[in-house]
Amino acid sequence: MNQIHVVAAIFVRDGKIMAARRAAHKAAAGLWEFPGGKVEIGEDARAALAREIEEELGVAIEVGELVDDSVTAVGETEIRLACYLVSAANEWPTTSSDHDAIEWLSFENIGDVQWAAPDLPAVAKLRANWPQG
Repeated sequence: MNQIHVVAAIFVRDGKIMAARRAAHKAAAGLWEFPGGKVEIGEDARAALAREIEEELGVAIEVGELVDDSVTAVGETEIRLACYLVSAANEWPTTSSDHDAIEWLSFENIGDVQWAAPDLPAVAKLRANWPQG
C-alpha cells in the first residue's frame, strides 16, 4: 500500500480551533480538516508544515507540540498525518487556496462538523485532553 506523509496545523485562538473545509475541486470535497500538506522527500516535517501553511493560507507560523501522528487507510493509500499545534507569527489566516470555508470551533463543538478520516485521531485527542471550563 502506498503511503503519503502529510502534516497539518492546529491553530488555537481564544479557546477555539481552526477547521478548514475542502473546496469542491479537491479530493474529499466538503469534509473538514486541519490545513497542511505533503512532506516532500528529504524534507523535515516541521519545515514542510511552515511551507505548506505559507502557500495555502498566506501566513507565517511557528510550529509547536506534536498532537498526533497516525496512519489512516483511504482507499488504496495510507495517509500518515502528523498534526502540530501552531501559532501565527503576525496574523491569523482568513482565506485558503485549498478550502472554501474556515471556521473557528469551540472545543465543545469540535464534533459538529464532518472531519476527513485522517484528521479524526487528532480531533479525538483534542477532545479528550483539552481542559474543560
